[in-house]
Formats: sequence, structure tokens, C-alpha cells
Amino acid sequence: MNGPVASLNTSWFALIGLLWTGYFVLEGFDFGVGILSPLLAADDVDRRMSLNAIGPFWDGNEVWLIVAGGATFAAFPTWYATMFSGFYLALFLILVALILRGVAFEFRSKHDDSRWRRAWGAAHCVGSLVPALLWGVAFTDLVRGLEIARGPHYVGGFAGLVHPIALVGGLASLSLFGLHGAVFLSLKTTGELRRRARRAAVLLVAPTLLAVGGVGAWVGLSIAGTDRPGGLPGAVPAVLVCAALVSIAGAGLLVARVHEALAFAATAVAIVAMSAATFGALFPRVMVSDVRVADSLTIWNAASAHETLLVMTVVAAIFTPFVLAYQAWSYWVFRQRLVRPPVTSGAHEAPVVSPPAALVTRPGGV
Repeated sequence: MNGPVASLNTSWFALIGLLWTGYFVLEGFDFGVGILSPLLAADDVDRRMSLNAIGPFWDGNEVWLIVAGGATFAAFPTWYATMFSGFYLALFLILVALILRGVAFEFRSKHDDSRWRRAWGAAHCVGSLVPALLWGVAFTDLVRGLEIARGPHYVGGFAGLVHPIALVGGLASLSLFGLHGAVFLSLKTTGELRRRARRAAVLLVAPTLLAVGGVGAWVGLSIAGTDRPGGLPGAVPAVLVCAALVSIAGAGLLVARVHEALAFAATAVAIVAMSAATFGALFPRVMVSDVRVADSLTIWNAASAHETLLVMTVVAAIFTPFVLAYQAWSYWVFRQRLVRPPVTSGAHEAPVVSPPAALVTRPGGV
């Protein structure tokens, strides 16, 4: 198939891949900071600084997930239906974790009690860890292949989702997001918290390299020699995985030499490369059937009508620049580093969901 129909199907597959990539790059450091903050914070002030570092961004970053899901539903409804029915339990757990995480942001500062704040801090950590792990499991499963029967519908059950390589993929996303978050926290804070975040980033480099390299090699070997009509050459995902590994190693060297901005760019490049490798290994399929190749979902048999894709393209071309401009502006406004405030007895904690009024800022941050 070729012509405008083929171009629109391919373009929307690429756009959905771009939306997921944007979500993982932006929400990835949110997840990383949430996971690491209980380990890096020496006291409640440090924990508040960690949350204030991502406070102005986290809800805007989650918009990328909503748009990615909505675009998948509209452009490839069969893919959406099959994936969400097959991954129902995993996606339900992710949704609960994201709700818990959002509530933790709002509730942590509502009561001046240390046990209350610790409880919501733990909730925020769990709400960040679960999606960081399960997104890696889900996308590794998509590339590895699932038991999809004619219909199409998923018939593998929960056991079919927890293949060993999928668990390695979950560990890869968890460690990569943790590294991304540690570098971001070192970029946004000062003093001892910054030094601890920098040390954590250096320590995370080795396990991240092992997990990302392991899942890349395993998936590459599993799809080598398989029938992938119309797909990209196998060398493309392999080169992208190698680029991610180089970026991860480079991030470790840069953060050790106190070049946090460049290190953050390097971890972002690593996430982009791994996301591109995932969608490159899938194309032109969107869900791989390991029962029969003919039962795999592709950008042709899972897509909406051409007219629907055409209308969506016009709408996306009009509104996407405004969304990108607004988010870029918000990152510019909150670019300063956070400076630890003096601790006074009996002081009440400031909310973390608004601009950090209780924290002094200075230029020279992000």
C-alpha cells in the first residue's frame, strides 16, 4: 500500500511514538525523583525540596500520556482495544499508582505532622515506582510478542505478560528513569542534596547499562530472523540501543564532572533512543502475535478510516504548536535552582504544587 493513505498511517504511527517518547522523557525524571527522594533526603526539608523540584512540571508532563492514549484510540482503535484488554491489570495498577502519586502531591502539606508527611512521601515513592517499572514491562511485551488470536484478542492471560525478558525491560526502564531523575535533581538543587543526587546518578550508571544492554540484546536476538514484512532493517533498533548505551555512559561521566545540564541532555537522549528502538522494532506492526504472524496488528489492519486520520492531522497541526509553546514557557519560568531555606522551629510546610514560595531561587538552573 502506498500514496496518501500509507503516508497518513505511517505518520500517525510515528506521531504516537513521538508522544510516548515525550511522555517518557518528561515524566521519566518525575518518576526518578519520586523514587529516589526517600533515599536522598536527609530530613523533611530535603524531601520538600525534592518535591518542589518537580512540583511545577509533573501534571503538565502527564498530559503527554493522555494525548498518547487519545491519539492511539482515535488513529488505531483496534490496537487500543486489544492492548488495553490484554494489559488490563497492568494498566489498572499504573492508573492507581498515578492517582496515588497525584494525591500525595496535594495532601502531603495539608497536615503539620511528621508521620503524615512521611506516609504521603512513601505513597509518592510507590506511585512513581510502579509506573516506571510496568511501562518497561508493557513495551517490552509489545516488541517480544504476545498470544494474540484471530479476532483480534489477547488470550495469554496475566502469565503471558510476565515473561523474563519483560521483567528485564521493566528493570531497564526503572533504572533509566532513576538515573534521569537523579541527574535532574542534581541540576535543580544546591548544597548537600545536590551532591547526594550526583553520587546517586554515578552509582546508577552501571546497573542501567546492564539492564538496558541486556533487554536490547535479548529482544534483538528474539526478533532476529523472524518474519517482519515491511519492517525496518534489524540494524536500526540495534544502532539505537547502542546510542542509548553510549548516552548513559556519557551521562555518568558528565555528572561526575559536574556538567549536570549536559548529563540531563544525555539521559534524555538515551530515553529517546530506547523509545525509537522500540517503535522501530515494531514497525509496521503495532502488536506482534507469537501465535501466527497473520494475526499481528499492523498500521493497516488496526487503523481508522483515511478520512478520520485526515481530520486528526489537521487538528493536530493547528493545536500542537500551542501546547509545545506553553510547556516550553513553563520550563523557562521555573528554570532556577532551589536553595535550601533556613530551618525554623514550628514553621509550617509550604505546598509543593505551586511555585516554591518557601524556597529561595537563583538564576543559572535549567
